[in-house]
Amino acid sequence: MIRKLVSITFLIALPLVSVFSQQKPDFSGTWKLNVAKSDYGQLPGPDSRTDVITHKDPSLSNSVTAEGAQGKQAYTVSYTTDGKEVVNNIGPREVKSTLKWVGSDLKVSSKFDYNGAPVTSEATWSLSADGKTLTINVHFTSAMGEADQKIIFEKQEASPAAAPAKPSS
Repeated sequence: MIRKLVSITFLIALPLVSVFSQQKPDFSGTWKLNVAKSDYGQLPGPDSRTDVITHKDPSLSNSVTAEGAQGKQAYTVSYTTDGKEVVNNIGPREVKSTLKWVGSDLKVSSKFDYNGAPVTSEATWSLSADGKTLTINVHFTSAMGEADQKIIFEKQEASPAAAPAKPSS
């Protein structure tokens, strides 16, 4: 009898374990670029960058502010994680992208033109187990060649709400 009970409990618990292990991470938050840990390869990277991500699956938007050799940049891109193509403008560039889940990672496939040449990029967004580090690995392909980047962001703590003033007695 106990053996049957254990077997039944195992069979009931097994789908629950599967459901919990398949939960998708929430990329929401304010993320600051860790320049020292990032590797932009042969392409120039920014001196600073902050991304504010709002993620409510299937919607994901990313407001980016960056500063570097190309000056200050600020733009917002919006996506859906269901694999439908979306079009965003980053500066003068039109970027067509699709996002889809691959396990607990997001895969971002994009196409755009750079100086008249078509470019494709494949980016994988991964969160660390503690949810405090966002790693984006990007592979670019164009007629000019291929390039890889590893971009590391650290989650910024939300600023605590101002505590109400205590009444004086």
